[in-house]
Amino acid sequence: MNTLVISGHPRPGSLSHALAAHYADAARAAGARVQTLALSDLHFDPHLYAGYHAGQPLEPDLKRAQDLLRWSTHLCLAYPVWWGAPPALLKGFIDRAFQPGFAFRYREGHAFPERLLTGRTARLIVTSDSPAWYLRAVMRDSAVNTVARSTLSFSGLRPVRVTRLGPVRTSTPQQRQRWLDYVAVLAARDHRRTGRPQSIPHPTR
Repeated sequence: MNTLVISGHPRPGSLSHALAAHYADAARAAGARVQTLALSDLHFDPHLYAGYHAGQPLEPDLKRAQDLLRWSTHLCLAYPVWWGAPPALLKGFIDRAFQPGFAFRYREGHAFPERLLTGRTARLIVTSDSPAWYLRAVMRDSAVNTVARSTLSFSGLRPVRVTRLGPVRTSTPQQRQRWLDYVAVLAARDHRRTGRPQSIPHPTR
């Protein structure tokens, strides 16, 4: 299995970053081929200035990210919930990297687009200061649906499994360690579910 692990938090020392690192380490230990991306380390403009109606050249880091997404057969994305949504940096990454012709393609005479990233699965690790029940019942799971349904499933990644961790604000060091241990278990489980020999070539370095 070719696993791409992305930390979607803009701060390198965040809990999301640590969760992504633990998931990546455990996936490697389980036998997966793993590549990682931290959006906080990438250099790109997160603003999509004219939608997809005008060409906006991709920066080298975004081209590299697309190469890794093509290479992957499983994606793990860790990010926090801010104001009921993913961080702006992650939303900007999605806007810029998941472009028409890469993630999806509209077809003449068809109501729905062609999904160009089929054959891949995904795991979301979502942290929040609010409890999971509040995000579901009050916020209608907006921070998850934006990524899981409107982006990943729309592009062909299925199934998209979701792990919610929180509340972070009142968590103890012991609780956060349990979360880190738990995502390591999830990484091994995800590898067992989807791990099989792949013929997809290694991404360009």
